[in-house]
Amino acid sequence: MSAKYVFVTGGVVSSLGKGIISSSLAKLLQSRGLRVTIQKFDPYLNVDPGTLNPYEHGECFVTEDGAETDLDLGHYERFLNIYTSRANNVTTGKIYRTVIDKERQGAYLGKTVQIIPHITDEIKRRMLLLGKSGQYDVVVTEIGGTVGDIESLPFIEAMRQLQWELPDEDCLVIHLTLVPYLSAAKELKSKPTQHSVKLLQQDGVQPDILICRTEHKLSQELRKKLALFCNVRPNAVIESIDADTIYRVPMMMREEKLDEIVLEKFGLTTAEPDLEAWKGFLDRLGAPKSHVTVALVGKYVELQDAYKSILEAFIHAGAANRCKVKVVPVHSEYLTEDNVEEKLAGMDGILIAPGFGERGLEGKIKAVRYARERKVPFFGICLGMQMAVVEYARNVLGLSDAMTTEVEANTANPVIDLMADQKTTTVKGGTMRLGAYKCQLEEDSLAYRIYGKPLISERHRHRYELNNDYVERLNTAGMRITGCNPETGLAEIVEIPTHPFFIGVQFHPEYKSTPENPQPIFVAFVKASMEYHDKHNHNTEAESAR
Repeated sequence: MSAKYVFVTGGVVSSLGKGIISSSLAKLLQSRGLRVTIQKFDPYLNVDPGTLNPYEHGECFVTEDGAETDLDLGHYERFLNIYTSRANNVTTGKIYRTVIDKERQGAYLGKTVQIIPHITDEIKRRMLLLGKSGQYDVVVTEIGGTVGDIESLPFIEAMRQLQWELPDEDCLVIHLTLVPYLSAAKELKSKPTQHSVKLLQQDGVQPDILICRTEHKLSQELRKKLALFCNVRPNAVIESIDADTIYRVPMMMREEKLDEIVLEKFGLTTAEPDLEAWKGFLDRLGAPKSHVTVALVGKYVELQDAYKSILEAFIHAGAANRCKVKVVPVHSEYLTEDNVEEKLAGMDGILIAPGFGERGLEGKIKAVRYARERKVPFFGICLGMQMAVVEYARNVLGLSDAMTTEVEANTANPVIDLMADQKTTTVKGGTMRLGAYKCQLEEDSLAYRIYGKPLISERHRHRYELNNDYVERLNTAGMRITGCNPETGLAEIVEIPTHPFFIGVQFHPEYKSTPENPQPIFVAFVKASMEYHDKHNHNTEAESAR
């Protein structure tokens, strides 16, 4: 069987959830036994999101093979429970760089290089790449941006050409659009969707399926109206109403028979979907038996997408523990000696987020000290682990000027220093330590108890590391290095054994967490927070009784 291609476009406004719809459809098809993958085509000129500020584009998601990609690839992995790769995220910058490099090499034999056919040919080549690998039955392609954007036009044109070049039963277009509710008129309005589809049709693309984001149920009359004016079948007008969790969307799309419509178009017959594991996760998620409050300390906390994978990992770990995890954002830039008690009092756990640069570092150090001294469960990720080392060096080892050379190049005590292989690097994009690396665990450690095995593999995204010159002093003073890269000797995990739960990791465990395989450290951290919560409440009740 040749691979089938689904293209997902969006219209009217951004942030309608193309990534969630793409992931939900892929999950449904996968549950029927099909081999499915998803790819994202982003219209911006950056080669990848690695150099983008989180305020611009949210979290940069890192794949197993070390690609810095769009955050939607995190959704793809979480829904499908499989790894993506650098082939799953393509930007306009990558396309243009490839074409220009080929032109410089003389590959076009002196021809004038143009958007059509050269740019669109390269886009089409990449759109078909995963399908031609023989590994997948269905390839879902999400087109970033909205219809009508100038920068999206080459992708839409490439899609138009593929609609003609591929057999009719091998290609399908889904258009996601908004059906707004006007409270003054007390009705849903179809006109924005009609105009959005008209824009797509003007570019030569006819959608096969309309998915309508809405806050209210679509009536049959409205569905028929949209079908008539947008030239799709009435049963291909799909309602996507707001859900209490993104993980319920696959079940909602199943109720709307989205997967059946797609299979009919492709002429495929499959088994009924097996969604028992997914339903089990939803059952646990929807019926928590306890709750905890966890502080997420970082400098981008006002932007939810900046820590998307961390927030999702808490959802997975909460469900695994039958616990509702309330994540409270705490802006590290505004944490001071005077307000740290006020900001962190009542927290059952404290997570120090990853990041780069000087802003908010001192606040993170104060949060680490609070967690260490008050015996509050602590979890530091990447920069969070590094600040845990800085705090310990300052306040336990007595090295008051301990710091990372990322912000103080000439500090007398560089407990965190630039990795040796980074010292000659001048190009910023895609040059950090990226992707999966192995980590050897000490058998009598918290990390070993969490993972239950001596060797693990986790994904990285950093330039700085714990300076090995300080390892012996840290160990002697009570902060143990319990995980190291077996090849380089780089410190990966630090712990304080005398603390109920204190762990910092140089890697990014949040990237590999999924509903069906929640990340072990997050699961253990939530469990420790539950125990702290129960003990704290018990002590409070006992004191009140006295």
